[in-house]
Amino acid sequence: MQKSVLNDKYRDLNALAKTEKAAYQNAHPFPNIHFDNFFTPDFLRSVLAEFPNLDKEKGDIYYENPNEKKHATKGDASFQEQTRKLVYYLNSQPFLEFLQELTGIEETLLPDPYYVGGGFHEIKPGGFLKLHVDFHKHQKTMLDRRINLLIYLNENWEEEYGGHFELWERDMSKCAVRIAPLFNRVAIFSTTGDSWHGHPDALTCPPDRSRKSIALYYYTNGRPESEISKKDRKRITTTFAAREGVDSANMKTYNRMVNLANDVLPASVVSFIKKFRNK
Repeated sequence: MQKSVLNDKYRDLNALAKTEKAAYQNAHPFPNIHFDNFFTPDFLRSVLAEFPNLDKEKGDIYYENPNEKKHATKGDASFQEQTRKLVYYLNSQPFLEFLQELTGIEETLLPDPYYVGGGFHEIKPGGFLKLHVDFHKHQKTMLDRRINLLIYLNENWEEEYGGHFELWERDMSKCAVRIAPLFNRVAIFSTTGDSWHGHPDALTCPPDRSRKSIALYYYTNGRPESEISKKDRKRITTTFAAREGVDSANMKTYNRMVNLANDVLPASVVSFIKKFRNK
């Protein structure tokens, strides 16, 4: 399977991890890396051909609030043959061992069979995903979220369309890395209490285009205590923050209300309140 999924350049995952681990682990502003042309192009196009219509699929999620305006699948019900082949491989022993070596994470990495927060993502013109740090605990397994892997599916993507994936300084002072969401580009990064990232500016692509991606997350049973504050260690909802002088006062007010709700309500209730579908 590895031969049919990965591009020739990346088929020796053991060598790739050893070559790139220093770059990943020492990257600024927090451990990250991206690879271009990671998969066999024809194979990834077959996955793109299976991308569902997220306006119509029942059970999928539409987020619309001051922090996010995006579509996402829920679980794996919408995965077809080629997509299942892809995610099976990315959750397999060889790939998990590659991620383990690349990241230097000592605890055993585990995939997420529920695809909580993962799967197909789509942002349409005018959409966005403001700067945030991800939930720290899986809502079902209560495992610790450690790595995000993002696969971009956007052929012939122009710079002026926007949609760049941004990694920000740990103190939220400025953007440190911008990654265009180009077809067959894979971004990998470690998630901690201050790994601020997102697609914070409204998408400016033509009305017949959208920003499409696949997200997979990886977990461990336990993590270094230094990575997450004691208060937030069990948080199963995402934490957003406004950019000073850029994002709206409405966003700040909304986040204060969400943070207050997190302090007094079960996290599952807060998560439900934050998302709804437009019909």
